[in-house]
Amino acid sequence: MEFGAWNLKFLIQKVMFKKILIANRGEIALRVIRTCKEMGIKTVAVYSTADADSLHVKFADEAVCIGPAASSESYLKVSNVIAAAEITNADAIHPGYGFLSENAKFSKICEEHQIKFIGASEEMINRMGDKANAKSTMIEAGVPCVPGSEGVIKDFADCEKVALETGYPVMLKASAGGGGKGMRAVWKAEDLKDAWDSARQESKAAFGNDDMYMEKLIEEPRHIEIQIVGDSTGRACHLSERDCSIQRRHQKLTEEVPSPFMTTALRKKMGEAAVKAAEYIKYEGAGTVEFLVDKHRNFYFMEMNTRIQVEHPITEQVIDFDLIREQILVAAGVPISGKNYLPQLHSIECRINAEDPYNNFRPSPGKITTLHAPGGHGVRLDTHVYAGYSIPPNYDSMIAKLITTAQTREEAINKMKRALDEFVIEGIKTTIPFHRQLMDHPDYLAGNYTTKFMEDFVMKPQAEED
Repeated sequence: MEFGAWNLKFLIQKVMFKKILIANRGEIALRVIRTCKEMGIKTVAVYSTADADSLHVKFADEAVCIGPAASSESYLKVSNVIAAAEITNADAIHPGYGFLSENAKFSKICEEHQIKFIGASEEMINRMGDKANAKSTMIEAGVPCVPGSEGVIKDFADCEKVALETGYPVMLKASAGGGGKGMRAVWKAEDLKDAWDSARQESKAAFGNDDMYMEKLIEEPRHIEIQIVGDSTGRACHLSERDCSIQRRHQKLTEEVPSPFMTTALRKKMGEAAVKAAEYIKYEGAGTVEFLVDKHRNFYFMEMNTRIQVEHPITEQVIDFDLIREQILVAAGVPISGKNYLPQLHSIECRINAEDPYNNFRPSPGKITTLHAPGGHGVRLDTHVYAGYSIPPNYDSMIAKLITTAQTREEAINKMKRALDEFVIEGIKTTIPFHRQLMDHPDYLAGNYTTKFMEDFVMKPQAEED
C-alpha cells in the first residue's frame, strides 16, 4: 500500500513516539538524539558515572545516571535502563549498537513494559543472533551459504566428520560469537582437536556458550554487507552495499561504498538475496545482511546484524537517507516505500580509535587537551569528544567516525587525506596516523584488498611521518 504525502504526514503524527530513551553512550547516542530533535521527539540520555561529561548527556532533553563505570552495572543492567525509561515516561527505547541492541531478553522486557524497542523482536534476535540457527534459516530461504555444518556441531566426532565432508581448510566458529572470539582456521586434520578445544574454551569464557559450527574457509575473501530495512507488513528493501574488508582481529577499521570490487550484476544478486533473507523471516527494522565474497565474486551468507551498524553513515551519505529516522518510523508502524537504493556518490569512513598504531594499537584512554575537527564540503564527523574531555578506559576505544563523500572514489580518498591532515587530537594517541598511511597504500588506492590486508600492513616509523 502506498501513501500520499498528506496521508503519510497524518499517519506519522498519529503514531509517532513522544519521548525516546537512548540506551547507549558516545557518538551513537548523540547521533540518535540529533535525529529525534529534528523529528520533534523528546530524548532521554542514560549515562554511567564515567560518562557524566559526555556530549550525549548534555544535548538530551533529560539525563539519568544508571550506575557506575562498569558496563555490567550500567549500560548492560536491564533493570536500571527500564527504570530510567519508566521514571521519565519514555514510550520507546533506541538501543544504538553494541550493549543491549541485540539482547533478546531486553527486547522482550521492553514489550512487557509497553515500551517500544526500536530494534528487532525477541523472536527475530533469537532466530538470527545465533549464527548456526541463522545459517539454517538462510539455507531454507534459498540464500547462498558457505558449505559446512547445517547447525551446531554435536561433539568432536561430528566435528571430524563435517570437516572431512567440507574439505580443508575449514573455519570453526562460535555459534554465539562476534568480534572474532571463538574462531579458528584449521588447515589440516591433525590441528583440528586443538582448534576445537581452544575455540570452545574461548567461546564459553566470552559468551557463556561453547556451541560451535563449521564453515569452509573462504580464501582471499571480501567482507561485503547489504543494508536492509523491513516493515511490519513483511516487505523489505535494500540500500546497497558496504565494503568492510579492512579489519584487524575481525574488527573493522574503515569501510566504503560502493565497494571497488562490486559489479552491477553482483550488486543486483546480493541485493536480491538480502531482501529475500529479510522478507523470509518478516524482518522489521534496520538490519544488515553480511556476506563473504570470494575472488571469483561468489558470495555466501555470513551473518545478520539485527541493529544499526557503526558504519551506517556512509550509506546515508551516498543515497541521502537518514537511517535512524527510518528506524524510528518503522518502529512506529509507518510502512516503507519498498524502493531499493543504489549509491549515487562514493563515501569512505575511518574509525578513529583512542589507540596507538605505532605500538600494536594499544588502548590510549586519557584527557584530550587539544582538538581541531576537520571540515569543508563532503566531510562529516560523528563524535562525542571535545577538548578537555577525558576518555574513560571502560568502553570501546572508538571516539569518532570521519566520513568523506565525493563524486568518485579517487576524490573521496583525496578528501579523506586532507581531512585527516586537518584532524588534530592531542593528549592521547589515536589511529589518525594509521588511516593517513592507509590512504597512501598502493593496494588500497587500487581497491585491491581483502580481509587479510592488515596481516601484511606495517606502519611506517613515526619519524618518517614527522
